[in-house]
Amino acid sequence: MIYGILLAAGTSSRMGQPKQLLAWRGRPLVRHVAEQALASRLAGLVVVVGAAADDVRAALAGLEGRLLIVDNPAYAEGQAGSLRAGLSALPTAARAALVLLVDQPLVGPALIDRILAVYAAQPTAAALVPLCQGRRGTPVLLGHELFDQIQGLTGDIGARAVLAAHPGVALISLDDPALLLDLDTPEQYAEMGWGRIGTHPHPIRYRYAPRLRRRRRGGSSR
Repeated sequence: MIYGILLAAGTSSRMGQPKQLLAWRGRPLVRHVAEQALASRLAGLVVVVGAAADDVRAALAGLEGRLLIVDNPAYAEGQAGSLRAGLSALPTAARAALVLLVDQPLVGPALIDRILAVYAAQPTAAALVPLCQGRRGTPVLLGHELFDQIQGLTGDIGARAVLAAHPGVALISLDDPALLLDLDTPEQYAEMGWGRIGTHPHPIRYRYAPRLRRRRRGGSSR
């Protein structure tokens, strides 16, 4: 069984406000991303909260029976702590976990299911890393064999160090811009149309992706 881990604990320092609570098509961003995951073929979803935890929990009200919310009290230390909290909350039946980011609202159930289908075809892979135009994106799928190594991570490096060193990681070309696009700054949020209802269903794919590519060539946008 493959579960999702939604990382929604960060401090959103570059956004200047909790990005988990930004309005996106009529509801909080964290709820939108969670509902997208719940509409996929994932067996279940763990949401890791930290910064603005009470408000994030309130934003997920009514979904408690369909997902598990866990706290990362060390959220200020970086992403590794949230990964540890999420992995620790998975049921023993989990053979893999798809790590979702709260600031990627364009990652929908169809894209998630494509990643799950690829994993079903090569279940011996230690992890799957999706590619768009030859560049690594997210969400990343982690096989059970990597769980212990990731539990030993610290700081804000996420799973990158483990994935870079493991020979069993499979790179899969999906060429969906949603894999590369995230919300880190007010400018990015504005260019996405502030998540308004009635905007193009994927406005960023046409207006924002070229700028994002130029920005990331010069440095990370995170």
